[in-house]
Amino acid sequence: MAYDTKLGDRIREKLKDTRGLAEKKMFGGVGFMIHGNMACGILKNDLIVRINPEHHDEMMKRPHVKPFDNMGRPMVGWILVSPEGCKTDKALADWVKMGVDFAKSLPPK
Repeated sequence: MAYDTKLGDRIREKLKDTRGLAEKKMFGGVGFMIHGNMACGILKNDLIVRINPEHHDEMMKRPHVKPFDNMGRPMVGWILVSPEGCKTDKALADWVKMGVDFAKSLPPK
């Protein structure tokens, strides 16, 4: 299944002024990288957000959030947000910012 291209367009709009941005096909979807570190992406219809692993358990308690499990086991520091969780521009912007902030905290690759 292809990824949600409308969600991709919405994310691109949020990231258009971000320095070091690159887009890469991955996970059967697309990932948005900041200086080589993934910030967020799309898997089918879900938003992937890379977060600080220290906040993983806290994020899992939020509505519309589920574990990112692409290889048979959940990845700590990565979450999926269902379409309902990023329906509004504000909600999407908050999730994208969370991913971007974490990606920027990492050393460039």
